[in-house]
Amino acid sequence: MFDHTGIVVTDLARARQFYDAIAEALGLATIDNSDESFLFARTADDPLPYLWIGTTRPSYWVEGSRAGLNQMHVAFTSPSRAMVDAFHRAALDAGGRDNGPPGPRPGAGDYYGAFVLDPDGNNIEACVRGRAAL
Repeated sequence: MFDHTGIVVTDLARARQFYDAIAEALGLATIDNSDESFLFARTADDPLPYLWIGTTRPSYWVEGSRAGLNQMHVAFTSPSRAMVDAFHRAALDAGGRDNGPPGPRPGAGDYYGAFVLDPDGNNIEACVRGRAAL
């Protein structure tokens, strides 16, 4: 159902210390992702779904968002590009606002997704990964 979600933090080292601790307690893992973020997931070999944690301002944030005060981002898995397209159309038809039309995302590998803002400004995404994304 879920592919990923993410939160922005103000202090990556402090967040990493916290999430490392709870990952160990829960039998989960923190995974290096970049100098500005890391992932919280099952294992490095089985990273989906994941929680992205970082200090980078996400491209999908609406004006006025900041760490601790931003809209939520939730991504749902899809089995095909056609379903991602259908998600985008249905969301717009139901009053959502476009926040990134269906398509590949640079730097994401075999990935195809679409972003919409729900009526409260939350960023909702549908995506497909792997061969089905090509």
